[in-house]
Amino acid sequence: MNTVRKSIYLFIKRQPPGRVIAMGFAIAILLGTCLLLLPVSVKDNAEVSLINALFTSTSAVCVTGLIAIDTADHFTAFGQAVVAGLVQIGGLGVTSIGVGLMIAAGKRVSIKSRFLVKEALNVDNYRGIVRLVKSVLILTISFEAAGALLSFLVFSQDYPPLHALGISLFHSIAAFNNSGFDILGGLRNLIPYQKDILLNLTTCGLIIFGGLGFLVILDIANQRSFKKLSLHSKVVITTSAVLLIVGTLLLKATEDISWMGAFFHSVSARTAGFSTYSIGEFTDAGLFVLCVLMFIGASPGSTGGGIKTSTFFVMLQEMRGMFTKKNPHAFRRSISRENIGRAFLITMLSMCVVCAAVFLMCVLEPQYSFIQLFFEVVSAFGTVGLSTGITPDLSVAGKLVIIFVMFTGRVGAFTLLSMWIDRAEPNARYSTEQVVIG
Repeated sequence: MNTVRKSIYLFIKRQPPGRVIAMGFAIAILLGTCLLLLPVSVKDNAEVSLINALFTSTSAVCVTGLIAIDTADHFTAFGQAVVAGLVQIGGLGVTSIGVGLMIAAGKRVSIKSRFLVKEALNVDNYRGIVRLVKSVLILTISFEAAGALLSFLVFSQDYPPLHALGISLFHSIAAFNNSGFDILGGLRNLIPYQKDILLNLTTCGLIIFGGLGFLVILDIANQRSFKKLSLHSKVVITTSAVLLIVGTLLLKATEDISWMGAFFHSVSARTAGFSTYSIGEFTDAGLFVLCVLMFIGASPGSTGGGIKTSTFFVMLQEMRGMFTKKNPHAFRRSISRENIGRAFLITMLSMCVVCAAVFLMCVLEPQYSFIQLFFEVVSAFGTVGLSTGITPDLSVAGKLVIIFVMFTGRVGAFTLLSMWIDRAEPNARYSTEQVVIG
Protein backbone atom coordinates (compact mmCIF):
# COMPACT_ATOMS: atom_id res chain seq x y z
CA MET A 1 0.00 0.00 0.00
CA ASN A 2 2.83 2.41 0.89
CA THR A 3 4.53 1.60 -2.42
CA VAL A 4 1.34 2.39 -4.34
CA ARG A 5 0.89 5.67 -2.46
CA LYS A 6 4.49 6.63 -3.14
CA SER A 7 4.14 5.81 -6.84
CA ILE A 8 0.95 7.90 -7.11
CA TYR A 9 2.62 10.77 -5.23
CA LEU A 10 5.67 10.70 -7.51
CA PHE A 11 3.45 10.55 -10.59
CA ILE A 12 1.43 13.58 -9.48
CA LYS A 13 4.58 15.45 -8.46
CA ARG A 14 5.98 15.16 -12.01
CA GLN A 15 2.82 16.51 -13.65
CA PRO A 16 2.35 20.21 -14.52
CA PRO A 17 -0.22 22.04 -12.33
CA GLY A 18 -2.78 22.41 -15.13
CA ARG A 19 -2.76 18.67 -15.80
CA VAL A 20 -3.18 17.83 -12.10
CA ILE A 21 -6.11 20.23 -11.75
CA ALA A 22 -7.80 18.82 -14.87
CA MET A 23 -7.24 15.26 -13.63
CA GLY A 24 -8.72 16.19 -10.27
CA PHE A 25 -11.91 17.49 -11.88
CA ALA A 26 -12.11 14.42 -14.14
CA ILE A 27 -11.76 12.04 -11.18
CA ALA A 28 -14.43 13.96 -9.23
CA ILE A 29 -16.78 13.68 -12.23
CA LEU A 30 -16.24 9.93 -12.55
CA LEU A 31 -16.74 9.33 -8.82
CA GLY A 32 -19.87 11.47 -8.90
CA THR A 33 -21.20 9.48 -11.85
CA CYS A 34 -20.72 6.21 -9.97
CA LEU A 35 -22.45 7.58 -6.86
CA LEU A 36 -25.42 8.87 -8.87
CA LEU A 37 -25.88 5.44 -10.45
CA LEU A 38 -26.20 3.70 -7.07
CA PRO A 39 -29.71 2.41 -6.21
CA VAL A 40 -29.67 4.53 -3.05
CA SER A 41 -29.32 7.66 -5.21
CA VAL A 42 -32.17 6.95 -7.63
CA LYS A 43 -35.88 7.11 -6.79
CA ASP A 44 -37.87 3.87 -7.13
CA ASN A 45 -40.03 5.08 -10.01
CA ALA A 46 -37.19 6.81 -11.88
CA GLU A 47 -34.54 5.65 -14.32
CA VAL A 48 -31.07 7.18 -14.64
CA SER A 49 -28.91 6.09 -17.57
CA LEU A 50 -25.12 6.22 -17.64
CA ILE A 51 -25.02 9.20 -20.01
CA ASN A 52 -27.49 11.17 -17.85
CA ALA A 53 -25.56 10.37 -14.67
CA LEU A 54 -22.33 11.46 -16.37
CA PHE A 55 -24.03 14.61 -17.67
CA THR A 56 -25.40 15.48 -14.22
CA SER A 57 -22.07 14.82 -12.50
CA THR A 58 -20.16 16.90 -15.05
CA SER A 59 -22.68 19.73 -14.80
CA ALA A 60 -22.39 19.69 -10.99
CA VAL A 61 -18.58 19.52 -10.78
CA CYS A 62 -18.27 22.16 -13.49
CA VAL A 63 -20.83 24.27 -11.54
CA THR A 64 -23.00 24.62 -14.63
CA GLY A 65 -26.56 23.59 -13.89
CA LEU A 66 -27.57 22.22 -17.28
CA ILE A 67 -29.70 19.14 -16.62
CA ALA A 68 -30.60 16.19 -18.81
CA ILE A 69 -32.97 14.91 -16.11
CA ASP A 70 -34.70 16.76 -13.30
CA THR A 71 -32.69 16.49 -10.08
CA ALA A 72 -35.70 16.42 -7.75
CA ASP A 73 -37.77 13.98 -9.81
CA HIS A 74 -35.02 11.40 -10.37
CA PHE A 75 -32.73 11.48 -7.33
CA THR A 76 -33.39 10.66 -3.68
CA ALA A 77 -32.28 12.86 -0.82
CA PHE A 78 -28.94 11.01 -0.89
CA GLY A 79 -28.58 11.60 -4.63
CA GLN A 80 -29.43 15.28 -4.22
CA ALA A 81 -26.83 15.52 -1.44
CA VAL A 82 -24.28 13.99 -3.84
CA VAL A 83 -25.13 16.65 -6.42
CA ALA A 84 -24.78 19.40 -3.79
CA GLY A 85 -21.43 17.94 -2.71
CA LEU A 86 -20.18 17.85 -6.30
CA VAL A 87 -21.26 21.47 -6.79
CA GLN A 88 -19.35 22.45 -3.64
CA ILE A 89 -16.24 20.60 -4.78
CA GLY A 90 -16.47 22.16 -8.23
CA GLY A 91 -17.01 25.66 -6.87
CA LEU A 92 -14.17 25.65 -4.36
CA GLY A 93 -11.89 23.59 -6.59
CA VAL A 94 -10.50 20.12 -6.05
CA THR A 95 -7.14 21.44 -4.85
CA SER A 96 -8.69 23.87 -2.33
CA ILE A 97 -10.85 21.08 -0.93
CA GLY A 98 -7.81 18.79 -0.69
CA VAL A 99 -5.71 21.40 1.12
CA GLY A 100 -8.66 22.20 3.40
CA LEU A 101 -8.90 18.53 4.42
CA MET A 102 -5.14 18.45 5.06
CA ILE A 103 -5.44 21.51 7.29
CA ALA A 104 -8.40 19.99 9.16
CA ALA A 105 -6.40 16.79 9.70
CA GLY A 106 -3.46 18.78 11.05
CA LYS A 107 -1.12 17.64 8.29
CA ARG A 108 1.62 19.73 6.71
CA VAL A 109 0.74 21.27 3.34
CA SER A 110 3.50 20.58 0.82
CA ILE A 111 4.97 23.13 -1.59
CA LYS A 112 3.43 21.21 -4.50
CA SER A 113 -0.05 21.48 -2.92
CA ARG A 114 0.43 25.19 -2.29
CA PHE A 115 1.51 25.67 -5.90
CA LEU A 116 -1.59 23.84 -7.16
CA VAL A 117 -3.88 26.06 -5.08
CA LYS A 118 -1.98 29.10 -6.38
CA GLU A 119 -2.72 28.03 -9.95
CA ALA A 120 -6.36 27.15 -9.20
CA LEU A 121 -7.13 30.46 -7.48
CA ASN A 122 -4.97 32.59 -9.83
CA VAL A 123 -2.79 33.92 -7.02
CA ASP A 124 0.54 35.65 -7.74
CA ASN A 125 2.60 33.48 -5.35
CA TYR A 126 2.13 30.60 -2.94
CA ARG A 127 3.03 32.53 0.20
CA GLY A 128 0.15 32.64 2.65
CA ILE A 129 -1.74 29.95 0.72
CA VAL A 130 -2.75 28.07 3.88
CA ARG A 131 -4.17 31.24 5.39
CA LEU A 132 -5.92 32.00 2.11
CA VAL A 133 -7.54 28.55 1.94
CA LYS A 134 -8.78 28.94 5.52
CA SER A 135 -10.28 32.32 4.65
CA VAL A 136 -11.92 30.90 1.51
CA LEU A 137 -13.53 28.06 3.46
CA ILE A 138 -14.77 30.42 6.19
CA LEU A 139 -16.16 32.83 3.58
CA THR A 140 -17.94 30.02 1.78
CA ILE A 141 -19.54 28.63 4.93
CA SER A 142 -20.59 32.11 6.05
CA PHE A 143 -22.22 33.11 2.76
CA GLU A 144 -23.93 29.76 2.30
CA ALA A 145 -25.24 29.72 5.87
CA ALA A 146 -26.65 33.24 5.51
CA GLY A 147 -28.16 32.34 2.12
CA ALA A 148 -29.73 29.17 3.51
CA LEU A 149 -31.28 31.09 6.41
CA LEU A 150 -32.83 33.73 4.15
CA SER A 151 -34.00 31.10 1.64
CA PHE A 152 -35.58 29.09 4.47
CA LEU A 153 -37.82 32.05 5.30
CA VAL A 154 -39.28 31.70 1.79
CA PHE A 155 -39.35 27.93 1.27
CA SER A 156 -40.77 27.24 4.75
CA GLN A 157 -44.01 28.89 3.61
CA ASP A 158 -44.55 26.18 0.97
CA TYR A 159 -42.83 23.07 2.38
CA PRO A 160 -42.57 21.23 5.72
CA PRO A 161 -39.69 22.57 7.89
CA LEU A 162 -37.26 19.68 7.27
CA HIS A 163 -37.91 19.65 3.53
CA ALA A 164 -37.66 23.44 3.38
CA LEU A 165 -34.30 23.27 5.19
CA GLY A 166 -32.97 20.79 2.65
CA ILE A 167 -34.11 22.90 -0.28
CA SER A 168 -32.64 26.03 1.35
CA LEU A 169 -29.22 24.44 1.91
CA PHE A 170 -29.13 23.03 -1.62
CA HIS A 171 -30.23 26.34 -3.15
CA SER A 172 -27.69 28.35 -1.17
CA ILE A 173 -24.82 26.04 -2.16
CA ALA A 174 -25.89 26.12 -5.81
CA ALA A 175 -26.33 29.91 -5.88
CA PHE A 176 -23.05 30.84 -4.18
CA ASN A 177 -21.16 28.40 -6.40
CA ASN A 178 -22.88 29.87 -9.46
CA SER A 179 -24.56 26.59 -10.41
CA GLY A 180 -28.18 26.67 -11.57
CA PHE A 181 -29.34 23.40 -10.01
CA ASP A 182 -32.65 23.32 -8.18
CA ILE A 183 -34.65 20.60 -6.41
CA LEU A 184 -38.15 22.02 -6.78
CA GLY A 185 -39.08 19.43 -9.43
CA GLY A 186 -40.82 19.55 -12.78
CA LEU A 187 -37.98 21.43 -14.53
CA ARG A 188 -39.47 24.63 -13.11
CA ASN A 189 -36.28 26.20 -11.72
CA LEU A 190 -37.32 29.35 -9.77
CA ILE A 191 -40.30 30.28 -11.97
CA PRO A 192 -42.79 29.67 -9.08
CA TYR A 193 -40.91 32.37 -7.10
CA GLN A 194 -40.83 34.89 -9.91
CA LYS A 195 -42.38 37.63 -7.75
CA ASP A 196 -40.74 36.76 -4.43
CA ILE A 197 -38.45 39.73 -3.75
CA LEU A 198 -36.58 38.15 -0.82
CA LEU A 199 -35.63 34.96 -2.69
CA ASN A 200 -34.75 36.91 -5.84
CA LEU A 201 -32.45 39.30 -3.97
CA THR A 202 -30.94 36.55 -1.82
CA THR A 203 -30.14 34.47 -4.89
CA CYS A 204 -28.71 37.49 -6.72
CA GLY A 205 -26.56 38.39 -3.72
CA LEU A 206 -25.10 34.87 -3.48
CA ILE A 207 -24.43 34.77 -7.23
CA ILE A 208 -22.76 38.20 -7.28
CA PHE A 209 -20.43 37.53 -4.34
CA GLY A 210 -19.65 34.03 -5.60
CA GLY A 211 -18.84 35.48 -9.02
CA LEU A 212 -16.61 38.30 -7.75
CA GLY A 213 -13.95 35.88 -6.58
CA PHE A 214 -12.53 35.12 -3.15
CA LEU A 215 -9.54 37.45 -3.57
CA VAL A 216 -11.82 40.41 -4.32
CA ILE A 217 -14.10 39.66 -1.37
CA LEU A 218 -11.10 39.43 0.98
CA ASP A 219 -9.66 42.63 -0.46
CA ILE A 220 -12.97 44.43 0.15
CA ALA A 221 -13.12 43.08 3.72
CA ASN A 222 -9.55 44.20 4.45
CA GLN A 223 -9.49 47.62 2.73
CA ARG A 224 -13.13 48.76 3.05
CA SER A 225 -12.45 51.59 0.60
CA PHE A 226 -12.59 51.50 -3.19
CA LYS A 227 -9.51 53.74 -3.50
CA LYS A 228 -7.38 51.33 -1.45
CA LEU A 229 -8.37 48.24 -3.39
CA SER A 230 -5.94 46.49 -5.73
CA LEU A 231 -6.17 47.12 -9.47
CA HIS A 232 -7.61 43.63 -9.95
CA SER A 233 -10.42 44.27 -7.47
CA LYS A 234 -11.25 47.64 -9.03
CA VAL A 235 -11.38 46.10 -12.50
CA VAL A 236 -13.59 43.21 -11.39
CA ILE A 237 -16.04 45.37 -9.41
CA THR A 238 -16.32 48.05 -12.10
CA THR A 239 -16.75 45.60 -14.98
CA SER A 240 -19.24 43.47 -13.06
CA ALA A 241 -21.34 46.51 -12.15
CA VAL A 242 -21.39 47.83 -15.72
CA LEU A 243 -22.32 44.43 -17.17
CA LEU A 244 -25.14 43.99 -14.64
CA ILE A 245 -26.60 47.42 -15.40
CA VAL A 246 -26.25 47.14 -19.19
CA GLY A 247 -27.60 43.57 -19.14
CA THR A 248 -30.62 44.63 -17.10
CA LEU A 249 -31.46 47.53 -19.43
CA LEU A 250 -31.07 45.44 -22.59
CA LEU A 251 -33.16 42.53 -21.25
CA LYS A 252 -35.90 44.88 -20.12
CA ALA A 253 -35.87 46.49 -23.58
CA THR A 254 -36.05 43.19 -25.47
CA GLU A 255 -38.30 41.06 -23.22
CA ASP A 256 -41.74 41.45 -21.66
CA ILE A 257 -40.52 40.91 -18.11
CA SER A 258 -40.41 42.92 -14.89
CA TRP A 259 -37.43 45.02 -13.82
CA MET A 260 -36.71 42.44 -11.14
CA GLY A 261 -36.81 39.70 -13.80
CA ALA A 262 -34.44 41.65 -16.04
CA PHE A 263 -32.00 42.26 -13.17
CA PHE A 264 -32.23 38.64 -12.01
CA HIS A 265 -31.42 37.23 -15.45
CA SER A 266 -28.63 39.76 -15.98
CA VAL A 267 -27.09 38.47 -12.74
CA SER A 268 -27.86 34.82 -13.42
CA ALA A 269 -26.41 34.90 -16.93
CA ARG A 270 -23.04 35.66 -15.35
CA THR A 271 -22.55 31.86 -14.95
CA ALA A 272 -25.29 31.01 -12.42
CA GLY A 273 -28.11 29.56 -14.53
CA PHE A 274 -31.18 30.20 -12.39
CA SER A 275 -34.26 31.54 -14.16
CA THR A 276 -37.56 33.03 -13.05
CA TYR A 277 -38.96 33.20 -16.59
CA SER A 278 -39.00 30.56 -19.31
CA ILE A 279 -35.85 31.11 -21.38
CA GLY A 280 -37.43 29.25 -24.29
CA GLU A 281 -39.92 32.10 -24.66
CA PHE A 282 -37.25 34.82 -24.93
CA THR A 283 -36.78 36.61 -28.24
CA ASP A 284 -33.63 36.08 -30.32
CA ALA A 285 -32.44 39.53 -29.22
CA GLY A 286 -32.83 38.60 -25.56
CA LEU A 287 -31.08 35.27 -26.08
CA PHE A 288 -28.18 37.07 -27.79
CA VAL A 289 -27.83 39.46 -24.84
CA LEU A 290 -27.70 36.47 -22.49
CA CYS A 291 -25.11 34.79 -24.74
CA VAL A 292 -22.79 37.81 -24.51
CA LEU A 293 -23.13 37.92 -20.70
CA MET A 294 -22.59 34.15 -20.43
CA PHE A 295 -19.48 34.23 -22.63
CA ILE A 296 -17.88 36.99 -20.53
CA GLY A 297 -18.85 35.21 -17.32
CA ALA A 298 -17.62 35.84 -13.79
CA SER A 299 -14.20 36.81 -12.43
CA PRO A 300 -10.87 34.99 -11.90
CA GLY A 301 -10.61 32.95 -8.72
CA SER A 302 -14.40 32.78 -8.41
CA THR A 303 -16.91 29.95 -8.63
CA GLY A 304 -17.99 31.02 -12.13
CA GLY A 305 -16.80 30.45 -15.69
CA GLY A 306 -16.55 32.35 -18.98
CA ILE A 307 -13.54 34.25 -20.30
CA LYS A 308 -13.78 36.37 -17.11
CA THR A 309 -14.55 40.03 -16.51
CA SER A 310 -10.89 41.05 -16.18
CA THR A 311 -10.10 39.49 -19.58
CA PHE A 312 -12.91 41.47 -21.18
CA PHE A 313 -11.79 44.68 -19.44
CA VAL A 314 -8.14 44.30 -20.50
CA MET A 315 -9.13 43.79 -24.15
CA LEU A 316 -11.31 46.91 -24.05
CA GLN A 317 -8.42 48.95 -22.63
CA GLU A 318 -6.06 47.68 -25.31
CA MET A 319 -8.54 48.63 -28.05
CA ARG A 320 -9.03 52.04 -26.45
CA GLY A 321 -5.26 52.48 -26.32
CA MET A 322 -4.92 51.67 -30.01
CA PHE A 323 -7.51 54.32 -30.94
CA THR A 324 -6.15 57.01 -28.60
CA LYS A 325 -2.45 56.21 -29.27
CA LYS A 326 -1.88 55.71 -25.54
CA ASN A 327 -0.58 52.81 -23.52
CA PRO A 328 -3.41 50.71 -22.04
CA HIS A 329 -4.07 51.69 -18.45
CA ALA A 330 -6.77 51.82 -15.81
CA PHE A 331 -7.13 53.52 -12.42
CA ARG A 332 -3.71 55.20 -12.88
CA ARG A 333 -1.97 51.88 -13.43
CA SER A 334 -0.49 50.51 -16.64
CA ILE A 335 -1.58 47.12 -17.93
CA SER A 336 1.29 44.80 -18.87
CA ARG A 337 1.74 43.44 -22.39
CA GLU A 338 1.71 39.94 -20.87
CA ASN A 339 -1.79 40.52 -19.48
CA ILE A 340 -2.99 41.86 -22.82
CA GLY A 341 -1.55 38.94 -24.80
CA ARG A 342 -3.02 36.40 -22.39
CA ALA A 343 -6.44 38.08 -22.52
CA PHE A 344 -6.61 37.91 -26.31
CA LEU A 345 -5.27 34.34 -26.36
CA ILE A 346 -7.88 33.14 -23.85
CA THR A 347 -10.65 34.83 -25.82
CA MET A 348 -9.51 33.38 -29.15
CA LEU A 349 -9.18 29.86 -27.70
CA SER A 350 -12.62 30.19 -26.12
CA MET A 351 -14.17 31.32 -29.38
CA CYS A 352 -12.56 28.37 -31.17
CA VAL A 353 -14.04 25.93 -28.64
CA VAL A 354 -17.51 27.51 -28.93
CA CYS A 355 -17.42 27.62 -32.75
CA ALA A 356 -16.26 24.00 -33.05
CA ALA A 357 -18.90 22.82 -30.57
CA VAL A 358 -21.68 24.78 -32.29
CA PHE A 359 -20.70 23.25 -35.63
CA LEU A 360 -20.81 19.73 -34.15
CA MET A 361 -24.16 20.40 -32.51
CA CYS A 362 -25.60 21.70 -35.80
CA VAL A 363 -24.53 18.43 -37.44
CA LEU A 364 -25.71 16.18 -34.59
CA GLU A 365 -28.94 18.02 -33.69
CA PRO A 366 -30.34 19.41 -36.98
CA GLN A 367 -33.90 19.49 -35.58
CA TYR A 368 -33.08 22.55 -33.44
CA SER A 369 -32.56 26.13 -34.60
CA PHE A 370 -29.11 27.71 -34.71
CA ILE A 371 -29.86 30.13 -31.87
CA GLN A 372 -31.01 27.26 -29.62
CA LEU A 373 -27.81 25.28 -30.22
CA PHE A 374 -25.60 28.37 -30.00
CA PHE A 375 -27.24 29.34 -26.71
CA GLU A 376 -26.80 25.79 -25.33
CA VAL A 377 -23.09 25.70 -26.19
CA VAL A 378 -22.33 29.17 -24.83
CA SER A 379 -24.23 28.30 -21.65
CA ALA A 380 -22.17 25.13 -21.27
CA PHE A 381 -18.87 26.90 -21.95
CA GLY A 382 -19.69 29.72 -19.53
CA THR A 383 -20.72 27.06 -16.97
CA VAL A 384 -24.05 28.89 -16.71
CA GLY A 385 -26.85 26.36 -16.94
CA LEU A 386 -29.48 28.41 -18.73
CA SER A 387 -31.23 26.57 -21.54
CA THR A 388 -34.06 27.09 -24.00
CA GLY A 389 -35.32 23.66 -22.90
CA ILE A 390 -33.58 21.35 -25.38
CA THR A 391 -31.06 19.72 -23.00
CA PRO A 392 -33.12 16.67 -21.94
CA ASP A 393 -33.92 15.77 -25.55
CA LEU A 394 -30.37 15.92 -26.92
CA SER A 395 -28.91 12.74 -28.40
CA VAL A 396 -26.13 10.84 -26.63
CA ALA A 397 -23.58 12.34 -29.03
CA GLY A 398 -24.98 15.83 -28.43
CA LYS A 399 -24.78 15.37 -24.66
CA LEU A 400 -21.16 14.20 -24.96
CA VAL A 401 -20.30 17.39 -26.86
CA ILE A 402 -21.94 19.51 -24.13
CA ILE A 403 -20.11 17.50 -21.45
CA PHE A 404 -16.77 18.27 -23.10
CA VAL A 405 -17.67 21.96 -23.44
CA MET A 406 -18.69 22.18 -19.76
CA PHE A 407 -15.40 20.55 -18.72
CA THR A 408 -13.41 22.89 -20.95
CA GLY A 409 -15.29 25.90 -19.63
CA ARG A 410 -14.58 24.98 -15.99
CA VAL A 411 -10.94 23.97 -16.35
CA GLY A 412 -10.20 26.61 -18.98
CA ALA A 413 -9.29 26.25 -22.65
CA PHE A 414 -5.86 27.79 -21.97
CA THR A 415 -5.19 25.30 -19.15
CA LEU A 416 -6.24 22.32 -21.26
CA LEU A 417 -4.01 23.44 -24.12
CA SER A 418 -1.01 24.11 -21.88
CA MET A 419 -1.36 20.60 -20.39
CA TRP A 420 0.12 19.03 -23.51
CA ILE A 421 2.40 21.75 -24.85
CA ASP A 422 5.86 22.41 -23.42
CA ARG A 423 6.30 26.15 -23.69
CA ALA A 424 10.06 26.50 -23.87
CA GLU A 425 11.59 29.95 -23.49
CA PRO A 426 12.55 31.43 -26.88
CA ASN A 427 16.29 31.38 -27.47
CA ALA A 428 16.31 33.34 -30.73
CA ARG A 429 14.84 36.63 -31.87
CA TYR A 430 14.14 37.26 -35.55
CA SER A 431 14.12 40.53 -37.44
CA THR A 432 10.82 42.40 -37.62
CA GLU A 433 8.81 42.88 -40.79
CA GLN A 434 5.42 44.51 -41.17
CA VAL A 435 2.27 42.55 -42.12
CA VAL A 436 -0.64 44.36 -43.74
CA ILE A 437 -3.61 44.33 -41.32
CA GLY A 438 -7.18 45.33 -42.13
